[in-house]
Amino acid sequence: MFSDLRRCLLVVVWVGASLFSSARAFSAADQPIFSGDRAFAWLERQVELGPRVPGTAANRSLRELILATAREHGLSATTQCLTVVDPLGGEEVEICNVVVTVRGTGGSREGRLWLGAHFDTRPISDHDPDPKRRGLPVPGANDGASGTAVLLHLMEILGDVPPPTEVNLLFFDGEDSGPAGDVNGFCLGSRHMAETWQEFGSPLAGPAPRGLILLDMVGQREVRIPMEGYSLQYAPQWTRSVFDRAAELGLTGLDPAPGRPVYDDHVPFLGQGIPAVDLIDFAYPEWHTTADLPAACSAASLRQTGALLLDLILRP
Repeated sequence: MFSDLRRCLLVVVWVGASLFSSARAFSAADQPIFSGDRAFAWLERQVELGPRVPGTAANRSLRELILATAREHGLSATTQCLTVVDPLGGEEVEICNVVVTVRGTGGSREGRLWLGAHFDTRPISDHDPDPKRRGLPVPGANDGASGTAVLLHLMEILGDVPPPTEVNLLFFDGEDSGPAGDVNGFCLGSRHMAETWQEFGSPLAGPAPRGLILLDMVGQREVRIPMEGYSLQYAPQWTRSVFDRAAELGLTGLDPAPGRPVYDDHVPFLGQGIPAVDLIDFAYPEWHTTADLPAACSAASLRQTGALLLDLILRP
């Protein structure tokens, strides 16, 4: 009888230890490495598709690439499509967000992390110094492809190294098609996702995340990302915790100094009470011009935010 009880206790202890081990957070020393070069290859691949303006073949191709990459690495992915009126052209156009879910080894969905980026590009280069080029679409190497590239490489890593808690990767469409100065024409995809995330059938329905981290224009050479104004005002604790982790890791591309407020895909989530921080270097001379090309970006800059996110994922 006692030997049977002892065997049962040993089994319980072994199972408990196994569960604890599978759900553990990684130490900084045993983490996989985020490759800036691999992320830069993803950036170049997006630009090779052409401008990813909503409703175009290039936009659909990138959406399919995101979905295929998720499937290749054993991750679940869903689309969230809706029809909107193009703020510039006035015609109806379909935009489609993509949500990729990485299950945590611990099983619980509490304390999950949301990471976001927009994958569309602006249809006009209205800030181009050459007036003749202002009607051309933006190539979007930094403004669109940089944040998406970081998330694509994270999918590759997390497919092999599951995190201790769930991570949702949010790819927003329809971010950058509005007329200058009118915020109502921007962030169409993220606005819809923020308004509906708890509705039945939403790929995000469930417990609120511990926070959202948005990546936008994180790829320019010698990147310097301050604490964006709206993030600091409406989610100060979350914003400072993200920048504290960057400082702990020695990531000098993130500067814990107040920056200008930027209306971006994080704002609709702040409006829903979700802590959200926008990692963005808005001091980018090529912004909304035809010069927003891979040559203006660098692998070293992509590694800054990629290494930060990977550490926040594996050491929550």
